[in-house]
Parts: sequence; C-alpha cells; structure tokens
Amino acid sequence: MTSNGISAGEASTAAPSTMTAWRQHSYGGAGTVVSETVAVPRPKRGEVLVRVEAASINAGDIHLMRGEPRLVRLFFGVRRPRVRGRGMDVVGRVIARGDGVESLAIGDRVVGAAAETLADYTVARAARLSAVPEGLPVEIAASLPIAGNTAVTALDACHVGSGSRVLVIGAGGGVGTLTVQLAAARGAEVWATCGARAEELLSRLGAARTFDYRTVPLSSLPAGAFEAVIDIAGEPSLTLMRDLLKPKGAVALVGGEGGRVLGPIPRMLRAVFAARPGRRFRSIAATTKVPVTAALVALAAEGILTPAIERTFALAEADAALAHVESGRTIGKVVVIAA
Repeated sequence: MTSNGISAGEASTAAPSTMTAWRQHSYGGAGTVVSETVAVPRPKRGEVLVRVEAASINAGDIHLMRGEPRLVRLFFGVRRPRVRGRGMDVVGRVIARGDGVESLAIGDRVVGAAAETLADYTVARAARLSAVPEGLPVEIAASLPIAGNTAVTALDACHVGSGSRVLVIGAGGGVGTLTVQLAAARGAEVWATCGARAEELLSRLGAARTFDYRTVPLSSLPAGAFEAVIDIAGEPSLTLMRDLLKPKGAVALVGGEGGRVLGPIPRMLRAVFAARPGRRFRSIAATTKVPVTAALVALAAEGILTPAIERTFALAEADAALAHVESGRTIGKVVVIAA
C-alpha cells in the first residue's frame, strides 16, 4: 500500500485518494450522468492506473448510457448499469502499475480502451494500451481507439485498397470521417453521403465526391459502381446497397440504431438472405486491437490521419459532451479534456 492509498506493484505518489468521475445509477439520457467524488481505483494484476488527459465520446457510450437496445442490458445490467462510469476511449499517463506489468513504465503516455474514462483517473489492462508520442495532441490520440479501429475493420472486411471505389454512407460522424481519410490514404476513390454541413469537411479529408443524403437518394447513384459500401447510417435498403456493388464487392454494416429491443440484429439477419454470390455483407463490431491502435497513432503522428474534432469539453462539462453526442448532430468527434 502506497502513501496515497493505491495498492500496486509499483506506484507514483502523484494520485490523491479521491477523484471526480461521471457516473449514472439508472439508464436514461445525459441527465442521468452526474459528477461524483469517488475513491481513486487501484490497479490489479496486469493493470495500470492512468491519469486521464482526454477521453472521446462514441456512439457506444450513448447506447450504454440509455441501455439501448434493451438486449445490451443482459450483459451490462438488467435494471441499472453494472458499470456506472461512462467513457471508453482514453489517453493519459501511467502513474501506477499492478503486479506483473512489465510492458509499461511509470510516466508512459498511453492510449487505448478502458472503462469509466470520464474521470480524473482510470484503470486499464496494460495489454490494451499503446504508446503515444509526446508531440501528439491529446484530443487527436483520444479520438483514435474505438472509431479508428471500427473504420479499419470495415475497410479490411471489404478489402479496400488502391484503385477501389468505396461509398461511405453516413460519413459525417467520428467513424465516418476516419473511414474517409483511411480509405483515401489507401489509394481508394471515396464517395461519401452526409448532411450538407459535412460536405466541405469530407472533401478536405479526401472524399472525391460528396452527396447530401437529404437531396441525393442512393437510388440515383450508378448501380454496380463500387467495390465496397461502408454503411454507417444503418438505414438504407440492403438490396439497394447490394445492387451498388461490383461483382466480388462487399457491404460493411457498421452503424444504425435499429429497434429498441434487439437493435441491429434483425437487420444483420436480413443481410444473410439479401446477399448474393459475389456480393456479400459483413457485420462490423466496435472492438479495439492494440496493433491497429498503434498503427493509427503512427499515421496521426506522421500527419497522414487527422481526426475531425468538432468540439472539446472540460471534464466538468462531461454531461454536456454526452448530451451533444446524444443529439445526433455531431460532425466528427467530441472529446472531453481532463487535464
């Protein structure tokens, strides 16, 4: 046990005994998430304590906050959230190590996925964190783990590479803006649908053509024109997207609200029957892999990848940040700065 109350294999004395954390005790909107003073967590074996510098907000944070679709409550708490803190992406510094941690040292700057990152401190599995160069801004690093991994997974599932023509549907959000950049960096020709407010931004990020989904229907796009369709909106007809594919093309199903109970599962099942020989569907899960995050950090450090950040909030305004993303009108990423 250290002088600051943290039990770990090795620890810094920089952490106080208590901290601010944003938590909720019942499912609902951003108003159910409140600031609390709680004990600083202790890293267990294989974990590190991270002083949070920034955390970005993802659609998954909103789904967990609301407990929707209802199916997620079977895994995260039926009546109330089992994990009360919100936030999953994090960038910060290691200030304490649990037993068995050899890959990270005290003072290392890291980025990755954790639980309850809308707080001054969080614990994370050391194996789920990647190093961050000192010169990379915290808001850039914090935007990469979940949204960046989702974008890479979708592009890989559709084998997007040099010479591919890819259509990104619902490209204005955090995943979409990164998907556009990464596809363009691979040498693909990117077409993107979005709201009118996002068209100029997506053009700057590498989209060859942009379309306001309110005025240009997908049915007006040329059939059989794309090697890949990345569906982040989760609304278009499966058969329509399938018909936009060239032979051997693929549709990646990334986003969408779906029903309140089962969410996107019924649509994923319908995709099985909508597929045709040479034109397939791939359902994409929002998971993070350390090698992918490390590669994204390297691209960001080189200036090849620059997450579009609409707005930053202070930790004291984390509820407002959640409400802003919950509104569904965000372009790019929203980041909470903790330090």
